[in-house]
Amino acid sequence: MDHNTVEAVGFTAAGAVAGAGVAATVGGMGLAVGGTAVAITAAPVVAAGAVVGLAVYGLKRAFGW
Repeated sequence: MDHNTVEAVGFTAAGAVAGAGVAATVGGMGLAVGGTAVAITAAPVVAAGAVVGLAVYGLKRAFGW
């Protein structure tokens, strides 16, 4: 692995940890539409956090920070 890959994985992991923190803090979440409700577990929140972390890495690379 080169340095950029390791850095990208670090940003992704940090985002996933942040997503897990949000899921643990907020607790049971749900999505209610048209009289029905669906529970949202921690997994999609952690995955969204990983995506946001990777997006931050992409911005960092794009702007040369």
